[in-house]
Amino acid sequence: MNESVRASAPRVAVIGGGHAGVEAACVAARMGARVELVTLSAGALGRMSCNPSIGGIAKGQIVREVDALGGVMGKLADRSAIHHRLLNRSKGPAVQSPRCQNDRALYAREAAAEAARAGVTVREGEVVDLVVEGGRVRGVELADGARLAADAVVLTTGTFLGAVMHVGLETTEGGRVGERAAVPLAARLRGLGFRTGRLKTGTPPRLRASSIDWDRTEPQPSDDDPVRFSFEPQPAPARGVACAITRTTAATHAIIREGLDRSPLFTGKIRGTGPRYCPSVEDKIFRFGDKESHQVFLEPEGLDSDLVYPNGVSTSLPRDVQERLVRSVPGLERAEIVQYGYAVEYDYVDPTECDATLETRRLPGLFLAGQINGTTGYEEAAGQGLVAGANAALKTAGAGPFVLSRAEAYLGVLVDDLVTRGVDEPYRMFTSLAEHRLLLRHHNADLRLLEHAERLGAASAERLAATRARAARTREAREALESARHEGRSWWERLRRPDGDVDAALRAAGRAELAAALTREDREDLEIEARYAGYLDREREAAERLKASDARLLPPDLDYAAVPHLRAEARQKFERVRPRTAGQALRLPGISPADLNLLLVHVARLEQAGRGRGPASGAATPCPA
Repeated sequence: MNESVRASAPRVAVIGGGHAGVEAACVAARMGARVELVTLSAGALGRMSCNPSIGGIAKGQIVREVDALGGVMGKLADRSAIHHRLLNRSKGPAVQSPRCQNDRALYAREAAAEAARAGVTVREGEVVDLVVEGGRVRGVELADGARLAADAVVLTTGTFLGAVMHVGLETTEGGRVGERAAVPLAARLRGLGFRTGRLKTGTPPRLRASSIDWDRTEPQPSDDDPVRFSFEPQPAPARGVACAITRTTAATHAIIREGLDRSPLFTGKIRGTGPRYCPSVEDKIFRFGDKESHQVFLEPEGLDSDLVYPNGVSTSLPRDVQERLVRSVPGLERAEIVQYGYAVEYDYVDPTECDATLETRRLPGLFLAGQINGTTGYEEAAGQGLVAGANAALKTAGAGPFVLSRAEAYLGVLVDDLVTRGVDEPYRMFTSLAEHRLLLRHHNADLRLLEHAERLGAASAERLAATRARAARTREAREALESARHEGRSWWERLRRPDGDVDAALRAAGRAELAAALTREDREDLEIEARYAGYLDREREAAERLKASDARLLPPDLDYAAVPHLRAEARQKFERVRPRTAGQALRLPGISPADLNLLLVHVARLEQAGRGRGPASGAATPCPA
């Protein structure tokens, strides 16, 4: 974009330089907005505050979706990956997920470089206020008194909003070691009437790699055939590392129990709710007292780093207790702690304050993404950042919203869960949360999201052309296999056998040139489509029903108090969330099909009265459920 065009482009301010902020800023800039990213520390852009790893169960799918839509996390992960694992490799394709360990410093450098390439202006400073004029946000005010005008603002404050850190009974203000908290902004959001709460996360002590006795641990080598995240080939570090596994012991558990009287979790100093599926080690010992040991994954933080992340011993116990518990673990008897573990307690905003674009209804022009919405994890943050940044750019350009359905992407599941159900603990994505997970495989994210990627325009023209070519290539291969028959059955049907092989089938069908053109992902996707054809057909039928219910739009200004015979509980929930569609209304906790039918009949009557005829396009017809 030339300078004259950029100067007249809509302005988007992104507050926070973590994974949500980087994604929001880059996608908005690539969609044509003039983006300024404000962060407390410009040198911490894209910093991996906790474990330097990307992906995992369902998280890997999110990263591939972000990449398919033109986001940056997949590229950054591939460029800095030093160890790869495909999780659930022995299970079905619906639950397989890629994961990698990353070089922490390299990832952050690549994030800064990617933001610069996208044309994002990075500004160091603390946002202390939102500029509100005419009932909508118009910019932000910094601690030094400067004002930054903006047509849309994306808040991605991570764990910094009103944050305090805990080590034992010692409490300090801050959202990360050595970095201050965003306190005035937290107060401003509460003053504007946003519903807020407190959540908690934590991190383990960091160990010096050279002080670990690796011979007493179990090596965990990297995959020989790594599954990468970006659909575009990315340069990777020239060498990799091996991770390792060890376990806690009875002595470890005894040390932890002895220290619980000085644990902020057990003395009541921490009131925020922590993540259910990533508990601190003291919480694990307390909740699962019958277990003799727990796994500890020793994960190096970089190719040239002497730090190791002991995944599995997140803790906020006092420093002396941390020393003893670490050294009670096999292989860590002489381990040196470089940075002690700590817990962070921080504010979040009830995500039901947002609509499906992640724009707040209370303050138009303000978008929320990441841990401010009650989520945990880099991947969930990046996914929300992309959705919020894209919608901020679209809104400032006067274009329609970008909304993904639950049947299209894990990103659709993530956002719908947040804005429909809200959270009472840090939200983490799992494959079990997606009703259509067999459709939402990591293999096919680029194909199923191609139409959205083309509309957003954040991905390069070359990248979109490559995806179209892949779609055409796999379609031609499938048609060739369906049309060629052998002994009364098509070669496509024969692929359903356990020993079915796409290459062999295409050669037998006389299409050896097609077999030679296929990539590994093409072959995997074709074999899955053939092998699970019956299940996939049923999934697609269910997805169409979901799509139909989500096509029934509800008036955004509907007076729910005027809906006859509606239960008080249903009325309160509809009023709180203000569902965008009939499908979203029915997904609200405690809402029955009867509640929805009353609502849709009322909307139909309003439309008939307003137009002098029946409801348009079935938008408010009663729900057959």
